[in-house]
Amino acid sequence: MTRERLYLFDTTLRDGAQTNGVDFTLNDKLVIARMLDDLGIDYVEGGYPGANLTDTQLFAEDRGLKATFTAFGMARRPGRSTSNDPGLAALLEAKADAICFVAKSWDFHVRVALETSPEENLASIRDSVRAAVRSGREVLLDCEHFFDGYKANPQFALACAKAAVDEGARWVVLCDTNGGALPHEVEKIVGEVVKVIPGDHVGIHAHNDTEQAVANSLAAVRAGARQIQGTLNGLGERCGNANLVSIIPTLKLKGEFAERFDIGVSEAQLKTLAHASHTLDEMLNRAPNRHAPYVGESAFATKAGIHASAIMKEPATYEHVPPDAVGNRRKLLVSEQAGKSNVLAELDRIGLKVDKDDPRIVRLLDVVKEREAIGYAYEAADASFELLARRVLGKVPSYFDVEKFDVNIEQRDNALSQRVTVSLAVVKVKVDGETLISAAEGNGPVNALDLALRKDLGKYQSYISGLELTDYRVRILNGGTEAVTRVLIESQDETGERWTTVGVSSNIIDASFQALMDSIIYKLVRSGAPT
Repeated sequence: MTRERLYLFDTTLRDGAQTNGVDFTLNDKLVIARMLDDLGIDYVEGGYPGANLTDTQLFAEDRGLKATFTAFGMARRPGRSTSNDPGLAALLEAKADAICFVAKSWDFHVRVALETSPEENLASIRDSVRAAVRSGREVLLDCEHFFDGYKANPQFALACAKAAVDEGARWVVLCDTNGGALPHEVEKIVGEVVKVIPGDHVGIHAHNDTEQAVANSLAAVRAGARQIQGTLNGLGERCGNANLVSIIPTLKLKGEFAERFDIGVSEAQLKTLAHASHTLDEMLNRAPNRHAPYVGESAFATKAGIHASAIMKEPATYEHVPPDAVGNRRKLLVSEQAGKSNVLAELDRIGLKVDKDDPRIVRLLDVVKEREAIGYAYEAADASFELLARRVLGKVPSYFDVEKFDVNIEQRDNALSQRVTVSLAVVKVKVDGETLISAAEGNGPVNALDLALRKDLGKYQSYISGLELTDYRVRILNGGTEAVTRVLIESQDETGERWTTVGVSSNIIDASFQALMDSIIYKLVRSGAPT
């Protein structure tokens, strides 16, 4: 059976850039564009040339992508000609393979926002598409507010889309701009559109204001649309756009779509999806969403022992797709709810081969439950669990001893006579019988302690030179002046590997120190540092 081609259009660099707190540099855009290209995306929308310096520079030269590099901009403004519209001129001058115009398709917006007539709006679409086609570009039209417009005046909304196709536009994209449409509405309306415009010229651009953007995109495909627009990790204004990181594996791995459609993402490229998702978060200085479908750290995590036992026998019992298909991995969490199956599976994953009847397994499970009862959380701290397991099994070397540490917080005037608070930490460690004392100032007591601890570890210093803390989370487990504090620290090394460690104490500095120590020792163990 011949599968029909379905096209993916990424607008992370344009619509995704409207996310609150996101501000891409030119280099950011170039890196992300290449990453999308490597992933197999068909269209990469770079931005809006002429609207800002970054986007103008982005389209100043050919970027050499395999994907169709697309410039975005408005159709000519009412009352102007195509030769007398600076915005349209910037689009035509851009080094882009395609131009995506945006135009109103809701008569309410034409009347209130543009303050023009329906006839002039249609003329603007025709003139703009005609000018871009003559320049040799592939042309798309984003029909803004299409679903609201269709509900209000289906004849006018369809006329806007048909005007673009009649002038040679390759695609008309139906936009749920306000994000309020529901899947059954999208499927019904797209079904009506494809009676007038062939489905292989129709795309969907869904926003996520009702958490329906992915569902709406798939509904549009079922109804006949053959292009999906979206963003990596669902970036976008307000609640975001359709998340391509969820859509792509659904199209590749779910029979309803995989048997009918072919997309530009190969199986090998699909395995890089989790990496691409996490790379974008890293560039934005955001912690990846642990609960993201397909690629999140918890997407294939199982906590209950009975589930883990079944997964050990046959993963399909509790996994809807193989995690490695999208570059993720299975996690059988170790917690107070866990059974021996979870522990054995996690030990096997980290390379500790232990017989299932080894009495130390029961002892390890008991220790986990005892420690979680006082506040430790190993399901969220994989590195600390590995160290705990190695200690119970007698497999953690003694690299160094911390004999003493001291943290002081001082408020004083700096050289500019400004009142500042400074933290100073001093750490005394013994390595191979040699005592080493290190001191460091930080912007807080934990930062100072971290810097001092990692400042000089003698022969182990080279092993931790690439170690850095990427996240620090504190949770108060109970109330009162003697509250117990749980600290989770996420670390990363020079290879990009990440791990999480945990510390628990009624003293936040002590809890932080436990997590810091685990992070360093874990790095030494993984690096095979000698004792």
